[in-house]
Amino acid sequence: MRNFFAILAVLLFLTSCSSTKPTASKPLYEILAVNNDGGAGIKFYEVLTEPKEVLMLLGDETLSQKIKTDDAKTSSFLVLNSGPTKEPYNRIKIEKIIETETEILVYIKDTQKNTEADPSNENIVQPYTVVKINSKKPIVFK
Repeated sequence: MRNFFAILAVLLFLTSCSSTKPTASKPLYEILAVNNDGGAGIKFYEVLTEPKEVLMLLGDETLSQKIKTDDAKTSSFLVLNSGPTKEPYNRIKIEKIIETETEILVYIKDTQKNTEADPSNENIVQPYTVVKINSKKPIVFK
């Protein structure tokens, strides 16, 4: 009977010591930056997937702390530029991002009122947003 309990205790110990580690899943996307000024002079949404394109983001001191060089192999990046505006804050909002079997759907709500770029006007700002998508599937804007 003691042998039975000894064997049972050893079996319980061995099965409780699993060699597999739980994998931490990454969120589908991360908003890396929402800035009220510093974007480009035109409105555009751009998808960066190539390592050479991601190097451009690493030049920004805020983003370089949030992006690793290996991220270009596993992630895509979105640059959502509002263009010139007189509004004091960025009005581009990501409503939702959905992953399907074949692509990533990005739903954006843009209520930014654009103005003509006038370098002499100090009240004009150029807001932008940078988003990291933890997938390399094709991205479609909705």
